[in-house]
Amino acid sequence: MNKSELPFLSAGNLSRLIQSKEVSPVEATKAYLDRIESEDFRFHSYLTVMRERALADATQAELDIISGNHRGPMHGVPVAVKDQFWSQGVRSTGGSRILADFVPDEDATVITNLRNAGAVVLGKTNMTEFAITGFSHRFSTPSNPWNIDMYTGGSSSGSGAATAAYLCATSLGEDTGGSIRFPATWCGLVGIRPSWGLVSRYGVMRGVWSMDTVGPISRTVEDAAITLGSIAGHDSKDPYTSKEPVPDYRSSLGGDLTGLSVGVITEFMESNLVEPSVRQAVSDSFVTLRELGAAVEELSVPLSIDAGIASALLLAVEPALAQQNWVKEHIHEYGHDVRNLLLTGSLIPAQAYYKAQQLRTMLRQQVLDSLKKYNVLVLPTAGKGAQPRTADPPINSKESSSRLAFLFTRMFNLASCPAISVPCGFDDRNMPVGLQIGARPGGEETLFKVAYAYEQATSWHTRRPPEVKYP
Repeated sequence: MNKSELPFLSAGNLSRLIQSKEVSPVEATKAYLDRIESEDFRFHSYLTVMRERALADATQAELDIISGNHRGPMHGVPVAVKDQFWSQGVRSTGGSRILADFVPDEDATVITNLRNAGAVVLGKTNMTEFAITGFSHRFSTPSNPWNIDMYTGGSSSGSGAATAAYLCATSLGEDTGGSIRFPATWCGLVGIRPSWGLVSRYGVMRGVWSMDTVGPISRTVEDAAITLGSIAGHDSKDPYTSKEPVPDYRSSLGGDLTGLSVGVITEFMESNLVEPSVRQAVSDSFVTLRELGAAVEELSVPLSIDAGIASALLLAVEPALAQQNWVKEHIHEYGHDVRNLLLTGSLIPAQAYYKAQQLRTMLRQQVLDSLKKYNVLVLPTAGKGAQPRTADPPINSKESSSRLAFLFTRMFNLASCPAISVPCGFDDRNMPVGLQIGARPGGEETLFKVAYAYEQATSWHTRRPPEVKYP
């Protein structure tokens, strides 16, 4: 195989070649590092490339595998991680100039888990400032590989760009309001927001404590399954992580969907926030699910459409509290979006925050009640495809104060439920569209089963971005 072709393999296929010793981790890592060096000036997906460390880790992985110590499907696979996660001895900015020189003395647990699984960390990906808005980039703004004039979506923007541009085999993002699923849908990828507590958040810069989750952004459902399996599990440094054993998520991949019930949330499908071409693509996916054996029915989750209101308050108040000292001392160092949000959050009265939590509790109960009747709930990941890529403009109007509403994703964050986005077509501008699938807490295996069945029954995941250079 031409070494320049290695970055275009799925993580699953690359893993199998590494395990059979047909490809070495060093070869794969060098191929990705070469692509990053030659191509990332167009996509701005990385903030820090860890070339020397990556090559050292790849060399060790190669020695381990040669000696018969193969650790699993992530061994030797090159990955990218969001700069929101601490990296020992490596600058970890959180996307903010306030932490431009911050170098942690230990790894976040998710990075420790990746390394324990034998993965090779290529570098730290670009992100919005402190992951608390969808647009505010302080170093550079990532470009969407499907159209470099378009944005990648969400705070995990660099992980989305790097994965879609074949600058890593798979990646990690963080999802508080939708920032794994948004880059996934807008970049034609698979992204899963796991159940709250499945993955440790130790060493992850905090946004909203009760909604922050770490998960994969990958090119295929299998890639997401093996990536999640490598980072999930109990962590004594994060007492809120589950002590339940982590299953092999690959075992849930395969088979039809006979007997499985799917609920289509009408509040979103009928919303005027959904563009016609997006609605059509998502509606077509329901036909496919029926053909695979699932029973697909419409249902109403009345409070779901109000999820954006509740989460907006939490996403303003809690970061403002967590960063109150920086707000006092460094307010002019923040980008416009973040400065506006933090100042607003500092002024919101406790009564409003309390009401938002009440609304969250009622919404969560409606979602969980729906998931007693249906195995999964489905809706668009976003109401529209990727939007134009812009700089960080001043806030001078109501419209510019909130440029990316995570209305369709936030419901599952508020309910602490897992949700996955899988490609399901294109809008009328030829930008990717995502189908969002949610399940009850701990229902990752169900999500992977449904998403994989749909993926394999369609060809959307095989399409390649036109702005990417291929060998």
